[in-house]
Amino acid sequence: MTEEAREPAATKVEAETVEAVVRQQLSKALGGRRGMAEAAVPTILFTLTWLTQRDLDLALMVSVGAALVLLAVRLVQRSTVQFVVNALFGIAIGWYFVHRSAASGGSEQDQALAYFLPGILYNGGYAVVLALTCLIGWPLVGFMVGSITGDATAWHDDKPVVRLCTRLTWLLVAPCLLRVAIQGPIWLAGSSASLDPDTAVAVLGVSKIVLGWPLQLAALGSMVWLLSRNRTPVAPDATPA
Repeated sequence: MTEEAREPAATKVEAETVEAVVRQQLSKALGGRRGMAEAAVPTILFTLTWLTQRDLDLALMVSVGAALVLLAVRLVQRSTVQFVVNALFGIAIGWYFVHRSAASGGSEQDQALAYFLPGILYNGGYAVVLALTCLIGWPLVGFMVGSITGDATAWHDDKPVVRLCTRLTWLLVAPCLLRVAIQGPIWLAGSSASLDPDTAVAVLGVSKIVLGWPLQLAALGSMVWLLSRNRTPVAPDATPA
């Protein structure tokens, strides 16, 4: 039997290092620059429209309209619509919270504040889940490695890989925690009227832009820097390039 035949199929991958695998998977997950832009544009337009026009329905229509235009472009080009659909899903959840606020008699300012609540809850929940995967020793980024090697859990037997994936997962947690730490108190202050609701909406809108994709890019930049420092083999017997 040849050496190639004895090699497990799960280790036959194009990428020789964990760092290369994670870079590939992060690029797919975020959709590159275009995917990140498609996720950001509807939110930016909603915020800018609300801040300049103070018309919640108009802000929602502008953000949905922008997402539909981006979706149409994707369909014409016959490329993946995943990231535009994600943006539309986020808008739909925000719209649901707005109408729940309206149904309970909330003012227009209360409704505008409600639009930002799902994002704060999502970031909080996402941070908790990712942190738990690190604390129990099964960091989420490790499963990116497993999806490439063909074995979802084999990477966990390699302690250097586990350490690297744990650091990378914490870097994904950091932006979520920062958003909650900044936006959560502002939302609570606006909802309790200890801060002027209009001011709270304006600050939340600006912070959503500043703490959105720019912060995510900063986190990814940190991940790329960390990934560039090491060359951890995908499999224990792999030879670093």
